[in-house]
Amino acid sequence: MAHAIRALAMDAVQAANSGHPGAPMGMAECAVALWGGALKHNPADPLWIDRDRFVLSNGHGSMLIYALLHLTGYELPMSELRNFRKLHSKTPGHPEVDVTPGVETTTGPLGQGIANAVGMALAEKLLAAEFNRPGHNVVDHRTYVFLGDGCMMEGVSHEACALAGAWGLNKLIAVYDDNGISIDGQVAPWFADDTAKRFEAYGWNVIGPVDGHDVAAMQAAIAQAQASTAKPTLIRAKTVIGQGSPNRAGTAKAHGEALGADEIALTRAALGWTHEPFVIPEGVYADWDAKAEGAKLQASWAERLAAYAKEHPALAAELDRRMRGELPETFAKTVADLLASTHAKAETVASRKASQLALEAFTAALPEMLGGSADLTGSNLTNTKSTPALRFEDGKPNGGRHINYGVREFGMAAIMNGVALHGGYLPYGGTFLTFSDYSRNAIRMAALMKRRVVHVFTHDSIGLGEDGPTHQSIEHAASLRLIPHLDVWRPADTLETAMAWAAAIARQDGPSALLLSRQNLPYAPKADLSVVARGAYVLAEPSEVGLKKKPKAVIVATGSEVQWALHAQQQLAKDGIAVRVVSMPSTNVFDRQDKDYKKSVLPKGLPRIVIEAGVTDGWWKYAPDAVIGIDRYGESAPGNVLFEHFGFTAANVVATVKAVLKKKR
Repeated sequence: MAHAIRALAMDAVQAANSGHPGAPMGMAECAVALWGGALKHNPADPLWIDRDRFVLSNGHGSMLIYALLHLTGYELPMSELRNFRKLHSKTPGHPEVDVTPGVETTTGPLGQGIANAVGMALAEKLLAAEFNRPGHNVVDHRTYVFLGDGCMMEGVSHEACALAGAWGLNKLIAVYDDNGISIDGQVAPWFADDTAKRFEAYGWNVIGPVDGHDVAAMQAAIAQAQASTAKPTLIRAKTVIGQGSPNRAGTAKAHGEALGADEIALTRAALGWTHEPFVIPEGVYADWDAKAEGAKLQASWAERLAAYAKEHPALAAELDRRMRGELPETFAKTVADLLASTHAKAETVASRKASQLALEAFTAALPEMLGGSADLTGSNLTNTKSTPALRFEDGKPNGGRHINYGVREFGMAAIMNGVALHGGYLPYGGTFLTFSDYSRNAIRMAALMKRRVVHVFTHDSIGLGEDGPTHQSIEHAASLRLIPHLDVWRPADTLETAMAWAAAIARQDGPSALLLSRQNLPYAPKADLSVVARGAYVLAEPSEVGLKKKPKAVIVATGSEVQWALHAQQQLAKDGIAVRVVSMPSTNVFDRQDKDYKKSVLPKGLPRIVIEAGVTDGWWKYAPDAVIGIDRYGESAPGNVLFEHFGFTAANVVATVKAVLKKKR
């Protein structure tokens, strides 16, 4: 069984002439120990909600999971393994969720897989506490992770694994491929951590070192880990990278390149594997086949679920809804009521406070919303009356729905990805916008995986004031807008903030980022509330400031700068100059609108001027005439002083509009 994995890994990497055979060959017996009986799964239904989750955190070793999925009976035929790393195959270079049946998360950027797994294990623990009832354990599964030295070195693994220990995620079991090799060679000169003591300090059980090539020893270690009732477990498996290769085993040469035809022939001989490339004997297939056992396991669970549904029908229906990721039928009314109330109140508050006001309504209506903050709860305002702080008492969650992640922005973002991947919860978390840099790669991974995660980024500009340039976001809004499939919202008032939240929650196919102010923002009256959801809309025509003229120019603004656009419109009207004001809270959403709508908001032929307190580069496609922005770092001073210092004033907008119109004559 182990040699079948080795053969497939060698053959696929050789056929592609690229890839990483070393980890699959080195972890083959570890895989036999787990996938050969300990893992609860059903190849016929990769989305069975009570399956164990398996994460290959060292995703470069992707042929390990592809071999396992093929051998155990998933819909991954040998033709796909032959097409390893080929265009449009189901076997891309690194595992991708929704591409390959049975892959739980997209891995490759090291360390994030284990962090995703922490999120999955957290979701399981919280769902079990929320839905299980005496005699009815319908949520009862484990999360397994394979990870290597590279994952251990990445800082995000420290952040996430420390939280896993603090939360007592006893159903999280990690197998550490301790082979001492990375691309650059023996890791000892640069990776001298005492990993076992590190994880013990986190509050984990540590088993081993175990001979990772001894299936029975690994099975015993997994059984010991499964018995843990209070702590996550790390199994330290001592392995040889590229095991079986006479000349490459134990060396960096086995890590990230094809072995070559000659070495593969020698390896086949050394293993006693006499079969042709991509040929697996029927007897080996039979040993690996998990379809019958998987069907039996799922059928048994289905019987338990039916008994649960009979006794607790409302809970069963709610669990089903949430695992499908569907919003309740009442959601549309919740949104409509919130928007109407917000419009009627017309409050002047910071958009971070407007976010909390919206969250009060949404978290009360949606029990799946799971919030948090990276040690900035009082600044991000991500907590609500419905989401008390999550705490664990004797290993059991207290029912709280707001997570104190500590100062761990990257870990928070990657854990939220894992929660979203698991299902049952809609995670959101907050930090300052400037610190989105720390979590950027996890944000990118959420966008790549098209998972619904909401990032709450407050203190969004120089308006935060005295903390100075280290905390003042300049390039961050533009940078986030560049991430494909991430919706970025920078709302200007309470209504736009509520709509941004509604859109982020309703979005089923990707993450959103809300960029929010520290300073108060005035409410801007709106004739049509629905158009806000289209990303950009006409906020004020010349008629609204007493001019019965067609606009001569369009001022586009976002967030806190919308107020300056409106003030400028009023001042220009006094000089008889008619302008339209467009609020564009989300460029990403606006870009998806039809051509007719876009032309109705930004008519061709009218000069356009943009104002946003950030870098100007991204705005030239909307405003070819002028952009009022800031292409340098900020200063330490009160926010109102900084806005004036950097030209974010109505007077400067007026002067810019006049200069553009004069040039156009």
